Amino acid sequence: MKKKKLIEAVEIVDIAAKGKLIGKKDGVAYLTTGVVPGDVVDLEVRKKRKGMFEGRVQGIRSYSPHRTEPRCVHFDHCGGCNWQNLKYEEQLALKERRVHQQMRRIGGLQDPPFEPILGTQEQYAYRNKLEFTFVPEGWLTPEEIQSEEQIEKRPALGFHVPGRFDWVLHIEGCHLMEDENNAMRNFVYEHAVKAGISFYHPRDKEGMLRNLVLRKNNKGEWMVLLIVFERSEALDRLSDAMIEQFPQIVSLWYIYNQKVNDTYADCEMERIHGNEHLVERFHREDGSSVEYLIGPKSFFQTNSRQAERLYQIVYDWASIQAGDVVYDLYTGTGSIALFVADQAEKVIGIEYVPEAIEDADKNAALNEKSNCAFFAGDMKDILTDDFMAQHGQPDVMIADPPRAGMHGDVIERILAAEPKRLVYVSCDPATQARDVQLLSAKYDVKRLQPVDMFPHTSHVENIALMELR
Repeated sequence: MKKKKLIEAVEIVDIAAKGKLIGKKDGVAYLTTGVVPGDVVDLEVRKKRKGMFEGRVQGIRSYSPHRTEPRCVHFDHCGGCNWQNLKYEEQLALKERRVHQQMRRIGGLQDPPFEPILGTQEQYAYRNKLEFTFVPEGWLTPEEIQSEEQIEKRPALGFHVPGRFDWVLHIEGCHLMEDENNAMRNFVYEHAVKAGISFYHPRDKEGMLRNLVLRKNNKGEWMVLLIVFERSEALDRLSDAMIEQFPQIVSLWYIYNQKVNDTYADCEMERIHGNEHLVERFHREDGSSVEYLIGPKSFFQTNSRQAERLYQIVYDWASIQAGDVVYDLYTGTGSIALFVADQAEKVIGIEYVPEAIEDADKNAALNEKSNCAFFAGDMKDILTDDFMAQHGQPDVMIADPPRAGMHGDVIERILAAEPKRLVYVSCDPATQARDVQLLSAKYDVKRLQPVDMFPHTSHVENIALMELR
């Protein structure tokens, strides 16, 4: 075995992709995790990847002034919000700097027209959805393993340990959602253990309970999904007890997953209690509002309050005029399309997932938006000259693509269509910067707005306003 090398007094200077940190010593860069910029650490170097060494922290020589005490007792092992030990103002500064760097380095912008990053007042309890995993034997922390007390493995309901599909850390409390999530999750866990309902083993592929999904709206109504192998009397007794204990649950479903993996978008589901949907309402600054139906498999922004603010920026920057035709690319369930539809002559939404388009049609009907039409299919195949000739040339385009950004063919279609304005929302500023550079053949960037949707993580959204030259 190759001997690992200890590098002493490495200063942590910046963040990298996927929440990793960059340390430097004598001109050499190192990637690591679990620390914050400003820390000085000793690193055990383990491997070299893409020109950079990766190392594990062996000790902290001095602490950064930007550190703060994490609120969560699981912080050291969970990995779900790996910046809880960093002051929020410094989180915002790092995210803002990251977007600036990518727009300059990848997007080729010399003097990007940035607005200050939009932080959030809700630094905790901001999520409207959490998903937990059942396993028959939970992961033991290093502290538990080294304890003098004999600690036996027990069933767990919690989050996956970073990088391991089969290791789950049992969670007593999560602060990213309102505290009711903890009461509901712990109730399900205790009842299931007492009743002897088996937890799914990912290696043996046996067990009844697989996942628990908790979802809520701004009114305080909850939807619960129990992803299970099959239905049983014991499972029904658990559901009945949960409904009795928590009257705020207005919708409860079983989703039957007998596959190897945990994805359940294609699995059969059964409504056990209450409504088919939650209803969420987003308000505009002019006092009007939009309602959204959220089903058991619907995609919806997991930070409702901050999404409402983001949509308002898109609405303002789109500057839609009477008579405008608006295209909303990667429309999902039509959430942005419906938010901006009031002033437009017509809004065309395009999305790859057919089930999302079904939800978009329901949302349009709910809001009585007869000027919205939604189409399912691959963006590069649908967005053709014939399609635009049939439905109208776009005056304004809005795009909110997945993390990979826009396909090159889609960018070519946008350049050929020449909408007056393009509002581009991205959850990955690096791929957005790449696309901005390609769109610069005809478009100038007029405004850029980073938005913090997920405090205590490295994720950041960015909105770009581009105008046709």
